Amino acid sequence: MFNFIKTTLQKLYTTVTSPLQKLFGRATVDEQTFAELERILIEADTGVATSKALITTLKNKKIEAGIDLKKALSAELLAILQKQSFTAYQAPVTLLVGINGSGKTTCAGKLAHRYASAGKKVLLVAADTFRAAAPEQLKVWAEKIKVDIFIGPPNAEPASVVFQGCKKFIDEQYDHIIIDTAGRLQTKINLMHELAKIRRIINKQLPETPICTLLTIDSMLGQNSFEQAKLFHESTPLDGIILTKMDGTGKGGIAFAIEQTLQVPIAYISYGESLDAFMPFDAQQYVATIVGQES
Repeated sequence: MFNFIKTTLQKLYTTVTSPLQKLFGRATVDEQTFAELERILIEADTGVATSKALITTLKNKKIEAGIDLKKALSAELLAILQKQSFTAYQAPVTLLVGINGSGKTTCAGKLAHRYASAGKKVLLVAADTFRAAAPEQLKVWAEKIKVDIFIGPPNAEPASVVFQGCKKFIDEQYDHIIIDTAGRLQTKINLMHELAKIRRIINKQLPETPICTLLTIDSMLGQNSFEQAKLFHESTPLDGIILTKMDGTGKGGIAFAIEQTLQVPIAYISYGESLDAFMPFDAQQYVATIVGQES
């Protein structure tokens, strides 16, 4: 995975991994080292509060050499990511939420591809009826990966589309249903009410079926993503987060800030447009590769 980050997620490598390597190579660790480390963490979108807390903890360990700093930082970063674990993997129902442009529709296609490749019968549901192009985009993904899709009539209410999609899921005995929801309505309140309504419909239609709600977050937005995440989390319980566009200017530290602040686990990383540019999040590998140590 180290080579993956170095070659594919170049912004992450340049902003975080490479500068950290210089600190870890020092014979002694002093106040200047900690100041530089704090700057690297903040610039990587780890967040001021999380970065300062990490520095305070590391200083209390009385670290003397760079190699010891590397071990201590790795342990602390891993502890943050392991506070919560993603346990809803392969749930029959996946509800994708997030603002427009965060990668929901693309992630719906990629996730459907993962399930279909494992021999599962998958149904995509185009419940983002407020963005005219969304159903058509999801249809393109469905045709590409050869899975079924349910698209409601023009201008249908999202909740109505979900209701009919759930009925199709039951009647035709699918293994997985992946629902692409709206990311924008007239107001934020309307959007959150719509998502809550969708959740109630799924619970009523499929009362015994586990639901996995995943929030897509554009990693390039950095700290600006938190208010969005909080808003969605208040409206529908989140089981995990998908960090998208990690091959752009995403800097990687956002994963730690999310875990520390929202206490919602990172479920997947998405990077690019190809079907396979999508992987389950592995906290241990992620930390090891960020600090420049192959796991």
